[in-house]
Amino acid sequence: MQIQVRINEEGALRNQRYAFTDRFTLVSELLQNARRAGATHIEVDYDAGTQILVVQDDGGGLDDFQKLLSFHESGWDDATSAEERPFGVGFSKCLYAATRCIVASRHQRVDMDTAAALAKAAIDVEPITEAVTGTRIELHGVDLPDLGNRIETLCLGFPVEVLFNGKPLTRCFAVANLATMASPMGTVHLTGTRDGKFSYNALVFLQGFCVMKPNYGSFDEANVVHLDSRQFMARLPDRDKLIDEDVQKKRIDAELAACWRLTLEVAKAQLSPERFVAIYYAAMRAWGQLDLLNDLDVLPVELFDEIVDYPIQDDDRSYVRQVATAPTRQTVESGAVTLVSLDWLGDDNAARWMLARAKGYLIFDWIGLSSNHWAWRHVRFLDQETVQVEAVSEQIRVQLEGRWVWPTVILCDSVILRSTKDVAEITDAGVCHGDVLYIPAGETSGESVRQASSFIDENDQFLAADLDADRDALTDLIRRLRSVDPVQTLDSLLQELRLGRYPLLHGKAFQVTVGVGIAPSYSVALLTEEGACHAES
Repeated sequence: MQIQVRINEEGALRNQRYAFTDRFTLVSELLQNARRAGATHIEVDYDAGTQILVVQDDGGGLDDFQKLLSFHESGWDDATSAEERPFGVGFSKCLYAATRCIVASRHQRVDMDTAAALAKAAIDVEPITEAVTGTRIELHGVDLPDLGNRIETLCLGFPVEVLFNGKPLTRCFAVANLATMASPMGTVHLTGTRDGKFSYNALVFLQGFCVMKPNYGSFDEANVVHLDSRQFMARLPDRDKLIDEDVQKKRIDAELAACWRLTLEVAKAQLSPERFVAIYYAAMRAWGQLDLLNDLDVLPVELFDEIVDYPIQDDDRSYVRQVATAPTRQTVESGAVTLVSLDWLGDDNAARWMLARAKGYLIFDWIGLSSNHWAWRHVRFLDQETVQVEAVSEQIRVQLEGRWVWPTVILCDSVILRSTKDVAEITDAGVCHGDVLYIPAGETSGESVRQASSFIDENDQFLAADLDADRDALTDLIRRLRSVDPVQTLDSLLQELRLGRYPLLHGKAFQVTVGVGIAPSYSVALLTEEGACHAES
């Protein structure tokens, strides 16, 4: 027994109407056929009321009307078949989308009932007196809502002039309307070649129609690629996606990077190093071309931040600011400027940030240069250095009982930060190191709780109220511990207790005695006419 592939022609004809996923594929197929026929001008007219669609082109026309109804036979000449590899199913969409189809070309025409045609009825080809230049296709019973808006998008990259209901379509992404460059994959337009304002997004066209577009961002800011149809194929039947799209996207991205390489090499040869780096650094970094900086003495300003405020755990990093001017190679190599790498601030590296702030180091984004760049030899990776923290003239240490943080607080005259290479003395701001807050004499704000925590919970919610409470608590603690007036200190503590809420205490007088030491005890005596009644703690 033997078996072989068989095709149920009746079933194939019946079911192919469900192959097309988009009703507007009808228009793109007719435009595609006109382009392949050599058209330089196509007119599309649609009347939604009568549901009549007319497509007229000035191409070479039809020499054999049987090609219209020969499914999966391209009917094109050898050159077109080799160049574009047509599938031969395009016109079939007309039979499924319309009730009546009239095609005229040169001195012939057919007027077919599409249901009869799909039933394989014989259709007469009639001679006509007045010759039709190119091909004219008239379809009846075609439902194409919103075609006016859709056809504008459909033809954005189409190479042939198209008029819809008498109005020319813009076709702003057609090759003729763009500045392009040749590429092994086709023709490429790069955005940002003049001003460096690059884009990762790409609009990709095959045979004039979009087969890949960005998920976000403006089309006006996208790169435009017109693929070589000899190398790329679109999926049947709608031909709006590439075959092996994931693989082809990687190739397209690689070719875009190669195009940027050529663009940057030309710009580097034409511009001063300063202008070249200022305009194109972002594009170099984005498209993996950082090695173009290796032989230049100029550094990109985007790589350097100066510490301009108190470092805190803050995603906005408001305590740093990009420098106005990048350091020169001479200042870097001479040591006049120190470049350091630091991770984002946390309680484990706050002391390093405070050392960098005190010494005026520049925070350097070292991954923004090729590993072979000369600046790498002068970068200090401060996170890898041990920084010791020392309290000078420690006065007292207590625990802050905050809402969110409970660090040990050490009051002192100043804080010494010591690495293997540097020493800095901090007198004006607190330093968080581990679970300890070192508070020098010049610090009164309580802001150092923001070095101890970001005040963001497990649900990524910022705890503003807890931050305010803990900052105020630290401010009050510092004030009280440094107070030189015992009455004011006790009064500030009693204010928080709101003793007036307790009627039992109204009008009473007490004697409070506080002991000495790190954790002193106290005694309270109620003063009465008979004497003092004591309570100890």
